[in-house]
Amino acid sequence: MSETTEQRNSDETAVTPDAPATPGAAARGPLGLVGGVIKTARPRQWVKNVLVFAAPFFAFSKSTDRTGLLIDAIIAFVAFSLTASSVYLINDAIDVEADRAHPTKRNRPIAAGIVPVPVAYGAAVVFFLAGLGVSFLASWQLAVVLGVYEAVQLGYCFGLKHQPVVDLAIVGSGFLMRSIAGGVAGGIALSQWFLLVTAFGSLFMVAGKRYAEIMLFERTGAKIRSSLKKYSASYLRFVWATSAAILIMSYCLWAFEIRQTEHNSVWALISMVPFLVAVLRYAVDVDGGIAGEPEEIALKDRILQVLGASWVITLFLAFYL
Repeated sequence: MSETTEQRNSDETAVTPDAPATPGAAARGPLGLVGGVIKTARPRQWVKNVLVFAAPFFAFSKSTDRTGLLIDAIIAFVAFSLTASSVYLINDAIDVEADRAHPTKRNRPIAAGIVPVPVAYGAAVVFFLAGLGVSFLASWQLAVVLGVYEAVQLGYCFGLKHQPVVDLAIVGSGFLMRSIAGGVAGGIALSQWFLLVTAFGSLFMVAGKRYAEIMLFERTGAKIRSSLKKYSASYLRFVWATSAAILIMSYCLWAFEIRQTEHNSVWALISMVPFLVAVLRYAVDVDGGIAGEPEEIALKDRILQVLGASWVITLFLAFYL
């Protein structure tokens, strides 16, 4: 083999470690960049934001301006989706190195080199300002809720996510703020039981997600967030089991309250059945360590979807029959 050939092979070998970046570089054209930003914004996770419709749903039957209430709820959904996407962009930009060591997160656009970190930060600002601007179409109170949500989530991204227990509370508060956002957008007084159900339902799902991450670590040895190193699987099982118990109790008490306020409707009590079974069904996924993303379970588990639809129908009958 000639010296020239040997040198060429040596040069090719030398650049081999950088080979994975080549597809990312090719994808950094305008369309690839835009697609990467949209993917990082995680539109699939916007399904979480349907929680903004919860309070308007319960208040719709007594509203004197149903069209206005529906419009305000849609505005809250769009505004919260844009704001949440800004947080996802910032979080992925900060965690870029850790994501590259993760078996699945390394395929995220920022970790894969498709979206440069500065572009991610710039896009996050645009998403947040867009969400804030949209929120004022409903009420300034909604803008305040979004501002608080963004501030809390940024605190999470820039360090609080490494603090055990605090990280669970912050992630869970995101779901609670979604429910509150739907209420303030339409000027709705929120039931204390409604807030408790939302709060402990959120904690139940968040603890389940963390439990699944620990199971992934034990199976594959994948790098995990530093806060999880301070948790044990048994502790997280305790958290989600306790949350599930309080969630079920709070919902049952709320159902009795609904019955009293909605013409003694028996449908409010019947709604406890699909709700309880749905919680237990979701607990199966948590116990199996596969509850990594709540929205993925909701989109894939057909039985859970049927239970959810049954629960909504029984509540609809309780309020509108």
